Parts: sequence; C-alpha cells; structure tokens
Amino acid sequence: MSKEIYAQLNPTAGAVPGTRQAAWMKTAGIVLAGSALVAVCAHIALPLYFTPVPLSLAPFAVLVIGLFLRPGLAAATLGAYLVEGALGLPVFSPTPAAPGLAHLFGPAAFTGGYLLSYPLAAALIAFLVRRSNRGLVPAALSAALGSVVILACGALWLAVLTHASLQSVFTLAVLPFLPGDALKVVAAAALAAGWVRLRRRNA
Repeated sequence: MSKEIYAQLNPTAGAVPGTRQAAWMKTAGIVLAGSALVAVCAHIALPLYFTPVPLSLAPFAVLVIGLFLRPGLAAATLGAYLVEGALGLPVFSPTPAAPGLAHLFGPAAFTGGYLLSYPLAAALIAFLVRRSNRGLVPAALSAALGSVVILACGALWLAVLTHASLQSVFTLAVLPFLPGDALKVVAAAALAAGWVRLRRRNA
C-alpha cells in the first residue's frame, strides 16, 4: 500500500499525538454537547390528552444536529443520547414509560420508535444537506425528510405495540405533530442556512 493511500485511509496516522488527542476531545465534546441539547429539548414537552405521545422539542434538536454535523458524527451524537437514556439518565421526555431500557422497549414505550429513529434521521439529514449548496431550501428539504423518518418510525412502532389500525395510528402518532414539525423544519433550516451564510461572509 502506498503512503498516499494509507494517509487517505488513516487521516490521523501521521498526526502528532497531542493533535490527535485534541481532535478526539473535540469530537467527544461535540457528541456530549449535542446529546445534552437533545435532552434539554426533550424536557420541553407538552402532554396531549388524546395521544400517548407528547409534543416535544427533541425532534427539533435532531434536525439541527443533522444539519450542522457530519453524518457519522450526527449518528454518534444521537446514539450517545440513546445510550444515556438506556442507562437511566433523565434525558427522555417525561412519559408513563419506566426509565432506562424500558423507556425504549417496555410495554409502555409509546415513544420508542421515535427515539430509535433519531440516529438514522440525523445521519440522513447530514448526508443529504452536504450534497447541496446548503441553502435554505435544500436544508429544509433535508430536514423534512428526516422528520418524515422520525414520524414513520414512531407510527410503525406504535402500531406494533398497540395493534391499532393504520388510521388510528396515523391519528395518534402522525397527524397531531405535522404542524409543529413543519415549524421545526423551517426553524432548523433557517438556523443552519444563516450559519452557513455567516461563515461564508467571514471567510
């Protein structure tokens, strides 16, 4: 294997140990900060009397993370968030489900599908937006597709868990959240596009 190919496959192989350690610390800091953002947003939640799924700002944080981070890093950040919750840390939205793994897989884990979709949705958003000019419209479309993934996984999970009809699941798990999710998509896209314009202006 030539030195050039080896360097491409191992970008940190020739780095100074201190530089490599700093890079790992920066990555870890981003993951922890991102998972903390999702946790804070998850606790900004409004229970709805007609559905077991609360209205939460957590999906907004997922969209933001997907728009700002690389696909792998975005997925790792949301994966860390799920691990934190599975270990019993109070990072999930308050629901009747028990803490820890039961919040994801227990009999009352009505939000488990939404939560488990977060790494996939964030990685998809990051993948799509990085293949565009990162303007407002591409960012909004990328975030919208990620939001669809979250809603679809949440609805599918609820259907399996409750054995309800597709119409009932759509009414409980998708329809109530469409207006709010549309606002989250626009807000996240505007934030990301504004950040890109600011960086280009200061470059």
